[in-house]
Amino acid sequence: MAATSPSLAAEKKHWWLSNRKVVEKNIREARALIATREQTNVSTAVGLLDAALALSPRLEAALELRASALLFLRRFREVADMLQDYIPSYKIGGGGSGGVLEGSTASLSGGDQAFTASSAPLSRERANLLSPGRERSDGDRSVRCFSVSDLKRRLLAGLSKSSDREGEWRYLALGRACSHLGMMEDAMVLLQTGRRLASAASRRESVCWSDDSFASFAGEEGGGATEPEYSASQLLSHIKLILRRRTAAVAALDAGLPAEAVRHFSKVLDSRRGLPGSFAAGCLIGRAAAHRATGRLADAIADCNRALAVDPSSIPALRARADLFEAVRALPDCLHDLEHLKLLYDGILRDRKLPGPPWRPHHDVRYRDISANLRALIARIQQLRGRIAAGEGNNVDYYALIGVRQGCTRAELERAHLLLTLKHKPEKAAGFMDRLEFADDHRDLDAILDQARMSASILYRMLQKGYSGIMAAVMRKEAEEKQRAKEAATNAATAAAIQVATTENQRAEKNVGGIECGTAAAAASAAAAAVFQSVFCRDMAVVGSMLTHRSIPVKLEALSC
Repeated sequence: MAATSPSLAAEKKHWWLSNRKVVEKNIREARALIATREQTNVSTAVGLLDAALALSPRLEAALELRASALLFLRRFREVADMLQDYIPSYKIGGGGSGGVLEGSTASLSGGDQAFTASSAPLSRERANLLSPGRERSDGDRSVRCFSVSDLKRRLLAGLSKSSDREGEWRYLALGRACSHLGMMEDAMVLLQTGRRLASAASRRESVCWSDDSFASFAGEEGGGATEPEYSASQLLSHIKLILRRRTAAVAALDAGLPAEAVRHFSKVLDSRRGLPGSFAAGCLIGRAAAHRATGRLADAIADCNRALAVDPSSIPALRARADLFEAVRALPDCLHDLEHLKLLYDGILRDRKLPGPPWRPHHDVRYRDISANLRALIARIQQLRGRIAAGEGNNVDYYALIGVRQGCTRAELERAHLLLTLKHKPEKAAGFMDRLEFADDHRDLDAILDQARMSASILYRMLQKGYSGIMAAVMRKEAEEKQRAKEAATNAATAAAIQVATTENQRAEKNVGGIECGTAAAAASAAAAAVFQSVFCRDMAVVGSMLTHRSIPVKLEALSC
C-alpha cells in the first residue's frame, strides 16, 4: 500500500498536467484562428474554446476569447446566455423566478450617470452588475457583486489593476451583445462601467488617454475579433442618442402631444445605423399609439404589422392591433389576433414562464397578470363571436381607416388615398425590415420579410377596398347633386317660361283692348262722316233748286250725293 500511493499521486499529477497542456494548446490555436478574422476559422476556434472550457470552466482567457469569437460571429444570444448573471435588469428582475422580468424604460440626461426608470424604477444600489463572489479553480478570488454606486466608490478609492482588467472584458462584450439584442438600457450601463474601468486603469498607468479610449481594450484583450465598424465609444454615443429620443417621444405621448411623439419615434426608427429588431418593435408599438391618438389608424395598423413581423410573440403588439381592428370594425381580423393572443397566454401558463430566454425583458407583461388577462380575453372573444354572428363582421368603417370625414369631397379622398398608398406599399415594408438587425439565429430573414409583405399586402388591399367604396359613395353623391342641380335648372327654366307666357298674355290682352277702341272710333268717325255727307247733300240740293228757279241750267246728277 505504501508503494502504490506515490504512483497514484504521480498519475493524478500527470493527468492534471496533460489537461492543462491541452487547454493551453487549444487557447493558442483559437487565438491564431481568431486573428485570421475568417468566418470558418472563428467557428473552429469556438469549438476549441468549448473543449478547453469543458476541462477548465472558470478559465478567464478562454471565456474572454469565446466571447470575442461569438461577437465576431454575431451570435449575441450565446454571449448573453454565457454572461447572463452580469445583465443588470436580469439581476434586478429576479431572473430565477420563472423568467419574470420587470422591464424598465431608461431615460438619458446626457451624462454617464443618467440612468433613471419610468415604468419600473430601478435603484442604483440594486443594479448588481456582477454575480456573487465565487472562487476560481486557481484559487484567486473573482470580482464580487456590487452596485453602480459601490463601483464608483471603489473606483475612487482605487481598485487593483488585475481586478479591473479581469472584469472589464465582461462589461465590453456583454454591452455589445445587449446592444445588438435590443437591451439598450443594460448595454448603456455595461459600456459606461467599462469606460470607467478603462479610465481608472489609464490613470493608474499614468497614460494620457481620453475617456473614450476604452474601445482599445476590447481589441487587445479579445484577440482582434471585435466589430471593426464602430468602437465601443461610438456605440455608447449611439445608444445614448436613441434612448434620449425615445424618452422624448414617450414624454410627448404622456403629455398629450402625439404628433411630437410620432416625430421623435420616426427619428429613432429612421436612424442611419441599423436598429436591433426587438428595440425597433418597441418603438413601433409606441409610434402606433401616437398614430392612433392623432386619428391615423392605417399608420397605426402598419406599425403593429411591422412589430409583429419582427417579433410574432409580442403581446403588446397583438393587443394594440386587435384594438385597432375593433376600432375600424374589422371584427374577423380582431378575432384572429385575439385567438393568437389566447394561444400565447395558454403557452405561458403551460410553461410557467414568459417566452424567450430568462434574461429577455418583457415590458408591460407580468406573469402574475396572465391568468386574469386570459379570463378577460376569453370573455371578449365570445362577445366578438356573437357580434360576427349577428352580421357585424363585414361592416368595416373605411372612413376611419383612411382618415377622412363622412361626406368628404373627391379631392380630399384622393389626397388621403395617395398618401396612404405611397406610404404602405408592401415593398416599403420589406425595405424597412432590411434596415433592421436581427440577432436571433433561430429566425429566418426570408420568413420575416415574407410576413412583413403579407401583412402589408392585407392592409394595402383593405385601403384599396375602402377607397373604392368611399369613391362610389362620393360619385353617387356627386350624381345626386348633379341631378338636383339639373332639376333645379329645369324648374327654373319652367318658371321662366311660365313668366314669359304670363307676360305675353298680359300684352295680348292690352293689344286686344286697343283694337276694340280703334274699331269703335272708326265706326264713330264713319257715322260722323255719313252725317256730314247727308247734310252736304241737303245743302247742295237746296242750292240746286235755287239755281233752277233763277233759270240757271244745272244738272241734278252732279248735285246728287
